[in-house]
Amino acid sequence: MSTETLTDAHAEPRRGPLLWTVLIVGGLIFATVIVSRIATDYLWFRSIDFQTVFTTQLAARIGLLVVFGLVLFGVVFFSQLIAYKLRPKVRRANLDSEFLVQLRDALDRRSKMLMAVPAGILGILGGLTAAGMTPVFLAWWHRTPFGKTDPYFGLDASFYVFTLPWLQFVTGFVLFSLIVGGIAAAAVHFMTGALNTAAFRGRGNSPAMVGAQRHLSIMLGLVLLVIAVNTLLERYALSVTPSTLFTGIGFTDANTRMPVAVIMASIAVITALASFFNAWRLRWSVPGASIALLIVSGLLLSMAYPWIIQTFQVDPSPQDKERRYISNNIEATRYAFGVEGVEIEDYEATTSASAGQLRQDAAALPAIRLIDPTVVPPTFEQLQQVRGYYSFPRTLDVDRYVIDGKPTDSVVAVRELNLESIEGGDTWNNRRTVYTHGYGMVAAYGNQREANGEPVFFSGGIPTMGELDTHEPRIYFGERTDYYVVVGAPEGSDPVELDTPSGGEGRSESLYTYTGSGGVPIGNWFTKAAFAIRFGDINLMLSDRVNEESRILHDRIPVQRVHEAAPWLTLDSDPFPSMVDGRIVWIIDGYTTTDSFPNSQRLDWTQAISDSHTSADRLLLGQQVSYVRNSVKAVVDAYDGTVTLYEWDEEDPLLQTWSKAFPGAVTPKEEISPELLAHLRYPQDLFKAQREILGRYHTTNPGTWYQQSDVWQVPNDPIRGSESRQKQPPYFLTIRWPGDDTPVYSNTTVFVPKDRENLSVYLAVNADATSDDYGRMRVLKLSDAEQIAGPGQTFNFISTNPVVAERLLPFNRQGASATAIHGNLLTLPLGGGLLYVQPIYTQAVTTGSYPALRFIVVRFGEHIGIGDTLQAALDQVFQGDAGAETGEGGAGGVPPVVDPTQPTEPTEPGESPEPGGSPATEGAARARQLLDEAQDLYEGADAALKEGNLGEFQAKTKSAEEKVAEAIRALDEG
Repeated sequence: MSTETLTDAHAEPRRGPLLWTVLIVGGLIFATVIVSRIATDYLWFRSIDFQTVFTTQLAARIGLLVVFGLVLFGVVFFSQLIAYKLRPKVRRANLDSEFLVQLRDALDRRSKMLMAVPAGILGILGGLTAAGMTPVFLAWWHRTPFGKTDPYFGLDASFYVFTLPWLQFVTGFVLFSLIVGGIAAAAVHFMTGALNTAAFRGRGNSPAMVGAQRHLSIMLGLVLLVIAVNTLLERYALSVTPSTLFTGIGFTDANTRMPVAVIMASIAVITALASFFNAWRLRWSVPGASIALLIVSGLLLSMAYPWIIQTFQVDPSPQDKERRYISNNIEATRYAFGVEGVEIEDYEATTSASAGQLRQDAAALPAIRLIDPTVVPPTFEQLQQVRGYYSFPRTLDVDRYVIDGKPTDSVVAVRELNLESIEGGDTWNNRRTVYTHGYGMVAAYGNQREANGEPVFFSGGIPTMGELDTHEPRIYFGERTDYYVVVGAPEGSDPVELDTPSGGEGRSESLYTYTGSGGVPIGNWFTKAAFAIRFGDINLMLSDRVNEESRILHDRIPVQRVHEAAPWLTLDSDPFPSMVDGRIVWIIDGYTTTDSFPNSQRLDWTQAISDSHTSADRLLLGQQVSYVRNSVKAVVDAYDGTVTLYEWDEEDPLLQTWSKAFPGAVTPKEEISPELLAHLRYPQDLFKAQREILGRYHTTNPGTWYQQSDVWQVPNDPIRGSESRQKQPPYFLTIRWPGDDTPVYSNTTVFVPKDRENLSVYLAVNADATSDDYGRMRVLKLSDAEQIAGPGQTFNFISTNPVVAERLLPFNRQGASATAIHGNLLTLPLGGGLLYVQPIYTQAVTTGSYPALRFIVVRFGEHIGIGDTLQAALDQVFQGDAGAETGEGGAGGVPPVVDPTQPTEPTEPGESPEPGGSPATEGAARARQLLDEAQDLYEGADAALKEGNLGEFQAKTKSAEEKVAEAIRALDEG
């Protein structure tokens, strides 16, 4: 035997086992990855007590995959099998190509395998497609009526929201299955010789040819029947289909497309009957003519006829023809976006300023938020960062706390880790076991500043100190925690987690061991292996720091956790931290949305919520919404990651539907604690969507809506520049509504007329969740008789005003040692008109500098004022206390609204007490002297800042603050 023969004899048996080995090993690896993912997901859901969400979704996905996969497999496979059973008993000789002969031979040898493999592949793909429809199926299965019927079909809105999408998927899937099954059957008939051109010319009369034609006729008839059903469903889908004018049914839809859909469905049924007839009496001319009629009818009735009606009947007088349909669209849209109850009142805003004008608004003035959360993050960084590995977000949050018995608007943030700046290198131990958590809530008064322009912090430092109650300060779950960590250790073990930079002995770093219940225990070999496979990290198996008491914390970003726990929610883009019941928690507003509410206008959610403060979330790109409710208030504990979904809108049918789909996932509204309720607010993104809708849907007049003669437009944010085209964001402010007695915490925004810049509308919604009027939306519609400047015009007026320019000249000229930064331009209804307030910060052009609040600019009508304090600016505009009926001073006879930390003005010369007087007068004299010294120090600090001498600026400022504190003690002692 030759060497070549021996080699072949040895090599040939090896190929088979090697191939099978590779396939088996590959299958095992794939199965292991899938099992590890499912297992770790289940453990994660169990750790937050949301395993019902996981198991329900998993069961539904598997069920849909199996059922629809078997349907597609069955239709394709049995259609081929029937075709093969109908094959000719005797092959024709010398009439077919060699390739066709080989195909027939292969089919005869392995008929079932050759038919089952492609059918199985298609079945798997079809099953996976159906599994992706799990949310649609669950919503349909647990559907809840809305109690709102559409005006054209008289069906409850739930049919369009829940039932129609599911029926459209099912009919589409069945149609696809029948078409693929028919094509597969035709291919088998062709390969077996039962189907050829002679059969369709009427020359084929063999049993096989007859059987093939009958088989295909029945498949064609079934396809046409499903097309008829789908055509009827498309008739209903007109209620949720966008047109050039609005979303929903219009004149052309109601008068052409709706009746045409019934006609086309009838023709499709007739064509299907003709196909079934062809299965009895083979006359292809009958179904052929029917199909031709269906195609021609579709072109004429579905395309040409609506175009003719639209062009020659609607377009010449659209306002009259569409009036009824516009009215229905307006009604549905206002209900779907929750703006049907908006209160619009005319407002004759005054533009003249006089003394005593702000007397009635005195209670609202101290609540004006001067600290801009988009400007002061560098200030928080410099004053509260403590170490380089801590950081704050680029935009801070606004919250409210009760300080000294009064609700106080606050600017807040939590101190999180920045792994890019960790000390000791970015090693596995550092990233996964040492730098595990941030530390502390930092909060500043929204309406106060230090004498040097810094925020007045009422919570900060490490350890956290201030006005907030004792609470757990550690942040294991935050907006920057996009990596997993391993925490926990046996009792008595040395801690390894960095806790505070200087809390240990000799002011060294203090260490900590996590004691919470968050995360998944990974003390056993199975969970270690499962997570090691999931994250592709063998260190979880090898590291000594992964012990029997270890827990793995992953998916730690609060929004991510809520999205996993409640995938049916659309989440607000502005989660904010708050201290509630001794814990730092993240509060996230959750919305139930749909794009299928009948006749309601579809809104691009991403575009609606995008403004100069909020960039569009790429995960929401293009999401369409025609109905929205703030149905859930979600809370994520920053220490243990607990997710709680509190029911908020109890009447929402979507929330009720998902509550039935996932029992126990939503906590009743009654369980919201009073302390948590005090921090809940009207959500930002919902308000942005509503203001976008109100821009055109504030009117209920179809004529006004169509003519667009009264369109409200959100102005661009002037602070960002005219070229940015970014919308001005809404602002949380405490305002006193004209005619009301007390100020209310509100979410506010303004509008300008379309393509204009003057102010036309002021909109506010009660944002205080503890108020009985929570959610009350009110509008001040300004008169057209006297124009009020809009934000863009006001910013231009401020920038070009000589008085303002003179004060800002040292910071705006070329080569200045410090620059001016304009803060948010706030608008408030005060003094019978509208008051603009803008803080202006200054920042030295040196390393380590940060913005400090230096000036306040106020505009009322054509009057403008700029001062070191809000009081000074108001005094310039409203003539101080001249003509006031009270002797309290301040703007127009109201108590002064100076910053609480500003030094008290010294008494005038000649008013000082005589030496040897009472202790009180001696204390006052001493205080006056100290305040004079403090004033000199402040002036010196300002001069140092202008020269860029940051060290001297800080030293003089500190000395001045000490003088002020000593003056206060002197007064107390007196």
